[in-house]
Amino acid sequence: MAADYTEDDIKSLDWREHIRMRPGMYIGKLGDGSSPDDGLYILLKEAVDNSIDEHIMGHGKEVRVDIDEQGRVEVRDFGRGIPLGKLFDCAAQINTGAKYDSEAFKKSVGLNGVGIKAVNALSDFFEIQSWRDNQTKALEFSKGQLTVDMANPRRDEAPNGTRLAFDLDRTIFPAKAKYKEQFVEKMCRYYSYLNPALTINFNGKKFRSKDGLLDLLREEMENEALYPPIHLVGKDIEIAFTHTPESGEEYYTFVNGQNTSQGGTHLAAFREALVQVIRGFYKKQYEPSDIRAGIEAAVCVRIIEPVFESQTKTKLGSATIEPGGESLRTFIGNFLKTNLDNYLHKHPQVAEAIQKRILSAERERKDLKGIQKLARERSKQAKVHNKKLRDCRVRYDSKHKRREESTLFITEGDSASGSITKSRDVETQAVFSLRGKPLNTYSLPRKIVYENEEFALLQAALNIEDGIEYLRYNKVVIATDADVDGMHIRLLLLTFFLQFFPEMIRDGHLYILQTPLFRVRNKKETIYCYDDNERQKALAKLGKAAEITRFKGLGEISPDEFSFMIGPDMRLDHVEYEEGKGVKELLAFYMGKNTPDRQDFIIENLREDVDKQVQVQVAVA
Repeated sequence: MAADYTEDDIKSLDWREHIRMRPGMYIGKLGDGSSPDDGLYILLKEAVDNSIDEHIMGHGKEVRVDIDEQGRVEVRDFGRGIPLGKLFDCAAQINTGAKYDSEAFKKSVGLNGVGIKAVNALSDFFEIQSWRDNQTKALEFSKGQLTVDMANPRRDEAPNGTRLAFDLDRTIFPAKAKYKEQFVEKMCRYYSYLNPALTINFNGKKFRSKDGLLDLLREEMENEALYPPIHLVGKDIEIAFTHTPESGEEYYTFVNGQNTSQGGTHLAAFREALVQVIRGFYKKQYEPSDIRAGIEAAVCVRIIEPVFESQTKTKLGSATIEPGGESLRTFIGNFLKTNLDNYLHKHPQVAEAIQKRILSAERERKDLKGIQKLARERSKQAKVHNKKLRDCRVRYDSKHKRREESTLFITEGDSASGSITKSRDVETQAVFSLRGKPLNTYSLPRKIVYENEEFALLQAALNIEDGIEYLRYNKVVIATDADVDGMHIRLLLLTFFLQFFPEMIRDGHLYILQTPLFRVRNKKETIYCYDDNERQKALAKLGKAAEITRFKGLGEISPDEFSFMIGPDMRLDHVEYEEGKGVKELLAFYMGKNTPDRQDFIIENLREDVDKQVQVQVAVA
């Protein structure tokens, strides 16, 4: 009632309380470290970014990053060091920092004075120390509150610079949260690509780049380049790109050293400018999709006071290179118009290779036109007649408040899909039923996939024929049996998405449903167990007289039981992969025509499972 709404209900939080109560606003999701976009990596990046900014301004050539076995992070740079009298303000006074002064940090990533404060507030232990002119001062905090104050600086002849150390607050982050070495190493590699004069030392391993973004492309590209990558460097801009035989587009974009994984205005400007320059050079009005087909590019710009669309800074929103200045579109367009046009004139063999790739894409597009028409007809029919799709009411491409919950389960066979269909939430959960094992799409052209009715209907259900911009479900969950056939179907589906829609994985939409292997129950309680360890614990709790059921297929699980397995507490494995050459090699080994090699691998990795049946344990990273 309105009478219950009083002035006492209006509360103001200080900065520590606000960050701790709403951490997602500052660092995104509070994951356990198994995903590279989990919040603990944002905290690490906030700590390192300040050191990188010092280097960019010409101070310090090395940054040391150490993470011990307990998860304590320590970052040490050799820049100017924070002024000792302002150490507390920089660590615990919100909206305080040197980066408001464009003369001190002209092209920095962090501008709003929040980053280090978020690290402080979300850490059980946080220490900040600065060295300047043979003097040092250090402060310690816990959850944003000062615990140890070095009142007066003491003499210390260590090199100038700043050191941050922190432990995650396990009351905020999952208890098992930990940093994955591979994700931190990738972060360090990217820092080195963007700052060729800088050495990043992570746990004793040094990262240093000679050729900047050119090194990044060489490292990350998994497909064969059709010509040596073009590398263009100018004031506040660096671009490297080439074309591959693949049909998609792959971009690595950065602003002031920040990896903008979701792109933004600088990426849009590059894609547009590339088309304009190519059309102008060849004097042909080629289709933009044909020009960009197979492109792999890295783009970095440095701008004054960048505006990002969130605190995690994964998408650039700035339209200009500085407040009130030249537009990014004009800046990037003019750079490419001059430098790329000159490059193509000086390298006719590269120009010829690009034109051949464009003409090849044009032919492929025209060949697909008739097949796409058939696919669209199938799509229209599917919306009305496809009995394999049980749709839901709320979808990801809507503005509904529950759109993030929209989920599609891809199942095998009618029995499994029947159980899920009966127990699902019809508002947000849809089911697509496969008919047996789908096609192995490894190394097949897109034309063949369009002609395959199973995948044509799946693409139509997801609405991804022309890309994932209008994806109908936020979570796409592969739900197959936990047996050899189910694992095979899972691999075939993963191959399809990796080959033709890697952005589904890159943007975090693809999952694997974990289903229990055992049900252990007595007259009072039922426990579902997902591995043998859980089974043993359930037996210890319920007694050895408890009934044990081994599930061999999803169809054996009743709809009543399934409602628990696909409810709010359902277990999902996020499908992830680190982009680069390893993905191509992975697919070639597991899904290619090298049967003898796979047979040898299977024999070497056989193990006996809890039912004394011989199965293969294959870990696909």
